[in-house]
Amino acid sequence: MAKMKVAVIGCGMISSSQHIPSYDKNPLAEIKYLVDIRQDRAMELAKQYQVPYTTTDFRDILADEEVEAVSICTANHTHASIAIECLNAGKHVLCEKPAAIDFERVLEMKAAADRNGKILSIGVVNRFNTAVNKIKQLIDEGELGTLYHIYCSFRAHRSIPGLGGPFTTKAISGGGVLIDWGIHFLDLIFYSIGEPAVKTVSGAVHGELGKNMEQYAYIDMWAGPPDYNGTYDVEDFVTGLIRTEGPTISLNGAWAQNIGESAMFVEFLGDKGGIKLQYGGDFKIYSTKNGVLHEILPTFSKTDPFYDEIDSFLNAAKENKKNRASIDHVILTSAVIDALYKSAELGGEISL
Repeated sequence: MAKMKVAVIGCGMISSSQHIPSYDKNPLAEIKYLVDIRQDRAMELAKQYQVPYTTTDFRDILADEEVEAVSICTANHTHASIAIECLNAGKHVLCEKPAAIDFERVLEMKAAADRNGKILSIGVVNRFNTAVNKIKQLIDEGELGTLYHIYCSFRAHRSIPGLGGPFTTKAISGGGVLIDWGIHFLDLIFYSIGEPAVKTVSGAVHGELGKNMEQYAYIDMWAGPPDYNGTYDVEDFVTGLIRTEGPTISLNGAWAQNIGESAMFVEFLGDKGGIKLQYGGDFKIYSTKNGVLHEILPTFSKTDPFYDEIDSFLNAAKENKKNRASIDHVILTSAVIDALYKSAELGGEISL
């Protein structure tokens, strides 16, 4: 069976650590191109993974009919334009999260996928996490009873990434901790509970700890060293309440807080039982039976979610059949994030 020729656009951290190795291991795929504005970075990875071609301009791959699918791992503000050009050129697309930095562009991406009859998947990797899928199964089977509330926390102590750089520049990133970390938590929740219709959204954001950049104290800084001549116009804290046709959802998120500990978890509350998931880890089930309180820590084998994400995308492209990470599903998460930002700006509740 001939392998599907793919191109990876963007050779930064998520690409080099996850997308490229996963394609390289997968028997369905063969990477034909690596694309990056820094050709030296693309060439170094091409040598490591024996990829035949590199280029600094993704448009070089559009006319190559051998290339059937692409991964987009570039800066957030470029996602929509690159994805739409690739879809228009007849390529299937896996685009890293967020799909785009504003909701109107997300809708344009979906329209391009539909118009061209191509797969557009988004990199919401938790949909392929073993623990998340176990939780989804328990919820679907009614083990928690009526699910009435979900709370998620994605808070860290002084962990603003690359202060002054792309992550903290709204025109590039689209926002701060909400669009960076919150998208994973909210999409995990919507996936687990079956994507119920959302009624109202209320949110508030704060960008307090990073605004005096030179006085921002930290232990380490992922995504590069600080650029004190750069920009900090995004939120480092978000809070929100979402009303759906099913459970309510509340959230607190912080890249940086003056509390010296991390709190990265999701709690699912039902009238028969509850689940607390440690993000990226295991979960506990709380229930009762015959007047006895039960606390269960399930054990199970786990697979690599990034490999499974790539494998699902390749099979979706091969069969031209939408998968669980299709833009059709992820669009709800994008709409809610957009509404949280609008609510914060207007100082009031948003109806969807």
